[in-house]
Amino acid sequence: MKVLGMLLTLGLAVSVIGQQPSVLPLKSRIPLRNVKGRIDHFSIDVKGQRFFATANANHTLEVIDLRAGQQVYSIPDLDTPQGVFYDPSTNRLFVANEGDGTVKTFDGTTFQLLQTAKLSSDADNIRYDARGKHIVVGYGGEKFLAGKAVRGEGDGALAILDSAGKKLSSIAMDAHPESFQIEKAGTRAFVNVPDHQEVEVADMIQGKVLAHWRVTVCTTNFPMALDEADHRLFVGCRMPPRLAVFDTETGKVIASPAIVEHTDDMFYDAGKRRIYIIGNGLTETWQQKDPDHYERIGRDVTPGTGPTGFFSPDLEELFKVIPSRGPEGAELLVYGTN
Repeated sequence: MKVLGMLLTLGLAVSVIGQQPSVLPLKSRIPLRNVKGRIDHFSIDVKGQRFFATANANHTLEVIDLRAGQQVYSIPDLDTPQGVFYDPSTNRLFVANEGDGTVKTFDGTTFQLLQTAKLSSDADNIRYDARGKHIVVGYGGEKFLAGKAVRGEGDGALAILDSAGKKLSSIAMDAHPESFQIEKAGTRAFVNVPDHQEVEVADMIQGKVLAHWRVTVCTTNFPMALDEADHRLFVGCRMPPRLAVFDTETGKVIASPAIVEHTDDMFYDAGKRRIYIIGNGLTETWQQKDPDHYERIGRDVTPGTGPTGFFSPDLEELFKVIPSRGPEGAELLVYGTN
């Protein structure tokens, strides 16, 4: 009995140690009607309080009114949409599609199709190049999932589009580019290329890759975030689940703590100096103590199997979508960031 009591006490102690306070209070839940299957990436219209979600398996782009707490529009007949970006300066909406490799540009008010740029295949993540005022889209190339090839070698690249959605040029990558980040004060783009287990560093003006940074502490490097002020690049890995923190001046990894499993999105909150890492069913919050040291301060249950989300520094809110689960429909969850 004494041994059993000791074991129970030890188990309780481990459980308490493993628990951390919530730093992401749930503020609202918005039902998403008639949205089936996987949901991928997101964007936001801060002024108009509209949220955009690529319903990948549903072949739609969903428009949600955050003030009203409801869907207000659905753009249909998209070929497996993945990335989306809303440009407030032009009121245009850019949607990257995996199936046909297109980037479709829509009017942000009427949702009329304005332009279609055809890339080779698998148009994926979208970012905005503030210096050049360009839309940048990762596409094509060799791609592996779960250790198996799903597409052979090809023209993996970043496509550079003008503000109207017309392709201007491209920067060749060695394989399919996953998440990437672009400097605002500089000219570099940092690109996760998991099939080569590296970060490729490209110059947006020269239009070419300048450096290859090996990810040596882990593999399957998908999500990425950037702390430009402190010269730190955050790379999330799945095997094993680790956060690789790069010094962007040297290209060296200076920290690599264990993180939540199967992450596909992460965000840096410059105001609070935090990193939000989204995985299956959990979202971790890491506090930057200084540019070389990081401490996990929260591990919140965020339901659903989708490891993607969105952080708005303007609203100080984190968003995550729960895909439909049988009779239960999809939902958009809105979290505050305490």
